[in-house]
Amino acid sequence: MSRRSLTVLTDISLITCIVQKGLADKIVKAARDAGAQGATVYYAKGTGVRERLGLFGVAVEVEKEVINIVVPQEQVEQIIEKMYLAGKLDTPGMGFIYATQLDKAATFIPEEVITKLESQVETEKAKVA
Repeated sequence: MSRRSLTVLTDISLITCIVQKGLADKIVKAARDAGAQGATVYYAKGTGVRERLGLFGVAVEVEKEVINIVVPQEQVEQIIEKMYLAGKLDTPGMGFIYATQLDKAATFIPEEVITKLESQVETEKAKVA
């Protein structure tokens, strides 16, 4: 039987980006190109200014895609910038992006990745000393 353990991640943030339906793939690609490891995309309905634009004042359902990406704190600015530009979020009505700092998260991390990260930390400590 294999040994089970909990690996807790700290100094991480959740980037959430809400965009018009059909834009998520382009934005996720930009995030991955900027260093993100992966993303979760799901669909939602939004409300706001645009639902009042319907015919005869009838509300228009606005379908959205929501992108969630967990990234190390030091990558947040770079990844948000790339996602913002890829989604053209500087255009009114295109979407919204924000980051939330997480206290901790846990997931499976292969032993070789943990060993590599620990080695990098030791190397950085040796450089400072």
